[in-house]
Amino acid sequence: MLEFVRNIRWKIVGYACLSGLAVVGVMMLMALVKKKDAVQECVSLKVMVEGKETFINQEDISDLIKVGFGEVVGKRLVEIPTEKIEKTLVELPYVSSAEIYADMDGVLQVAVKQREVVLRIINARGQEYYIDTKGAKVPVTLKYVPHVLIANGYIKEGYGEALDTVETEVVRSLMKIAEHVKDDVLWGNQIVQLYVNAEQDIEIVPRVGSQQLIVGSAENIEDKLTRLEAFYKNILPRVGSDAYARVNVKYEDQIICERQKGWFLDSLQMKIN
Repeated sequence: MLEFVRNIRWKIVGYACLSGLAVVGVMMLMALVKKKDAVQECVSLKVMVEGKETFINQEDISDLIKVGFGEVVGKRLVEIPTEKIEKTLVELPYVSSAEIYADMDGVLQVAVKQREVVLRIINARGQEYYIDTKGAKVPVTLKYVPHVLIANGYIKEGYGEALDTVETEVVRSLMKIAEHVKDDVLWGNQIVQLYVNAEQDIEIVPRVGSQQLIVGSAENIEDKLTRLEAFYKNILPRVGSDAYARVNVKYEDQIICERQKGWFLDSLQMKIN
């Protein structure tokens, strides 16, 4: 018997006992938390709205919850339909995601993330809508006007319902160009508007200069902007700012410049490293 006791690996037994006690402790703690949650009341509502846009604010979210689900402060936490509230918030056209949870003090935390828009469309019929970073259409509101590029002209694609996805290649190209230049130091400041002409080519409306800058589409937009930059740095200083009416870079490795009054075309073959 003594030999048997000596052969017992007491260290392993000790670890097993501690593990068992830890499991029992966790289970007891979970039971206490669950019991507390069953009677815990919501003491306050805290709303956090993330994102650089301000389509909606904390007051808007609080009012929506109150109108749709009643006063949550004073209710037991288990009686508050957090999943339904989340679903309702995500259905808002300006909301990208929503998360609701209660902390240990009974505060109902509501975290809402707004959609980020990159472009405002004014189509040929005068309809207006935004495009967000995911390619969804967001309705225009008088409450807030974000500082994004505007695209207008012969744009056929309309607006049906909120969060419809972009359908046409022209609007997809407009969105890609807007995303490409939004953080660019040079072009983010130089481009004030995008315009779609009757031939469905995209034109850049510059802040400085009166030339029509034709890029065609978003295909190889980085290369096209590089050629336009070369035009501004190397060509314009030689001929003067009023020499050309149109500058076209839609064709690969070329800068096609049309002089004022349309009487002469300069086609420059470019090799840009």
